[in-house]
Amino acid sequence: MKILFLEDDVELRGHVERSLVAAGHVVDTSANGPDALFLATSSSYDVLVLDRMVPGLDGLSTMKALRAANNRTPVLLLTAMDGVEDRVEGLEAGADDYLVKPFAVTELIARINALMRRPPILEALTLLKAHDLEVDLIRRTVVRAGQRIDLQAQEFKLLEYLMRHAGELVTRTMLLENVWSFHFDPQSNIIESHMSRLRSKVDRGFDRELIQTVRGAGYRIDAA
Repeated sequence: MKILFLEDDVELRGHVERSLVAAGHVVDTSANGPDALFLATSSSYDVLVLDRMVPGLDGLSTMKALRAANNRTPVLLLTAMDGVEDRVEGLEAGADDYLVKPFAVTELIARINALMRRPPILEALTLLKAHDLEVDLIRRTVVRAGQRIDLQAQEFKLLEYLMRHAGELVTRTMLLENVWSFHFDPQSNIIESHMSRLRSKVDRGFDRELIQTVRGAGYRIDAA
């Protein structure tokens, strides 16, 4: 597995690099965001491990630039910021996982391996449809009844997951794990607030509401 590791702490960067190489991975390292951004856009990696708090162009900004360029390489953010809202911000910006410092390198390697076991974001099916709603996974566009709908990155990710499971019940736990990469309940209204904004864009003004609430269970896209 080829990994890019962004970390400005020389000692930590060397320790993690040696551990990853010993585990059988190929590792490129960078001490700053611009260099990491250049490497990530000029070479192909399996996973990007980015320190959120490097000076200048930090890991979060580096990831945002990559996501804006439609680079979907899995990203694991490292940070000393352990607040729930900080993790939410990183995950909503496009991170696939989050690890708080200080951490055990064995856990870092386990999380990297877990990322690689996930199914790819883009499968053979690139156009998702339900009634008059279409989600184009290549162009990252949403159209309903011929009308373009603009979504934020996390709203698109949420709709994509619902559309991939059109007609099926999607529970809160499924959304937390697959859209936000939370393997615990952050005790926030993150799902409800995003679902409300998504509904206001996808359903409001149309004859039929496609996003349904299954009371006490979860949500479902109407595919009947």
